[in-house]
Amino acid sequence: MNPAHNSNNDPLHGVTLKMIVTALVERNGWEELGRIINIRCFTHDPSISSSLKFLRKTAWAREKVEELYLRCIVMQDPESRGNIDE
Repeated sequence: MNPAHNSNNDPLHGVTLKMIVTALVERNGWEELGRIINIRCFTHDPSISSSLKFLRKTAWAREKVEELYLRCIVMQDPESRGNIDE
């Protein structure tokens, strides 16, 4: 099995969690993001830093954020993937 081939099929390959959260915040804003995914790091004094800390420790929350990113950003505009500077 060729690992390079598998990564080409993964729409999140090369996209960091920081890029995902930043893109979602830029697209939706914190208030809307907290409404879509009701987790405390998005609803109470939100920041990229605190959100990353929580999402790296909490698999179910990270999965929800990645799913939203795929639905809202990658599927609507595949060229936008990876265009956000860290």
